[in-house]
Amino acid sequence: MSRISRLPSSLLRAAACTGVAALTLTACGSGSGSGTANAGSGSVKVGLITKTDTNPFFVKMKEGAEKAAKENGVELSTAAGKFDGDNAGQVTAIENMVAAGVKGILITPSDSKAIVPAIEKAKAKGVLVIALDTPTDPESAVDALFATDNLKAGELIGEYAKAAMKGKSAKIATLDLAPGVSVGVQRHNGFLKGFGVKEGDPSIVCSQDTGGDQAKGQTAMENCLQKEPGINVVYTINEPAALGAYTALKAKGREKDVLIVSVDGGCTGTQAVKDGKIAATSQQYPLKMAAEGVKAVATYAKDGKKASGYTDTGVTLITDKAQDGVTSKDTAYGLENCWG
Repeated sequence: MSRISRLPSSLLRAAACTGVAALTLTACGSGSGSGTANAGSGSVKVGLITKTDTNPFFVKMKEGAEKAAKENGVELSTAAGKFDGDNAGQVTAIENMVAAGVKGILITPSDSKAIVPAIEKAKAKGVLVIALDTPTDPESAVDALFATDNLKAGELIGEYAKAAMKGKSAKIATLDLAPGVSVGVQRHNGFLKGFGVKEGDPSIVCSQDTGGDQAKGQTAMENCLQKEPGINVVYTINEPAALGAYTALKAKGREKDVLIVSVDGGCTGTQAVKDGKIAATSQQYPLKMAAEGVKAVATYAKDGKKASGYTDTGVTLITDKAQDGVTSKDTAYGLENCWG
């Protein structure tokens, strides 16, 4: 491990903030550093790099990392891209953290392939690198992956939608993420598998990309309704896209007769299930991903034992309208555990 921790704090901040224009490095600043959770001697440093610092999913992930850092007596620095897809910002963050002497880096890759060379450089310097939520491509580029089984998450809501349709003919709209993004591909494929159809099946009448954005979700749903007004099942990549779809359906008076299913299980999304806007969602647990990642780095610093392989951090189907043969929990459970 680097002995850069012996340098004055002002120099550490200067080193960490190099290239800050390309990203948000929340441990920077002239004060004590609100993005740094410091406990014990601070000699063990952990970095967390998320896709953005505004998405509630990553806010919860940061909370989990901060709490775990205090519990494990390590120092946490956090950084994020300016936007989802900001690979350059994440590369800069990795370089800054390695220079600052981190023992491990936790990262949610914005670009699963493009980030790999930067990760390999960090690993070559003895830094443990763990992917959270989103696998790298190849997955073996990192030491370990702590994430939801996104294929399973999609499969759960697909099974639910199939059961809820009770044999009625389906006209399906899929509101997806973006081409080639592993999380979006896995959830989409999982939904189709759970529903029992294959890509290209005539029951899939419209597919649109939303970037997981609510406004784009609304536009995508409007486009799909224009193409096929009889849509009765809507799969969405996440709950913001689902709420956008709901808005478009409500404008057409269709919100009560179209089944919307989604993935994420955030508190806002789970409340939307309770309110009847979304029929069901697959809940995942970003706080746990980050907490387990911090613990893994602390263990590595203590005894040299590296985390390895894939750790499934769990997924639960949340709905208040349970279907026979599909295991689920209600929104009371979902709200108590949203993103925990």
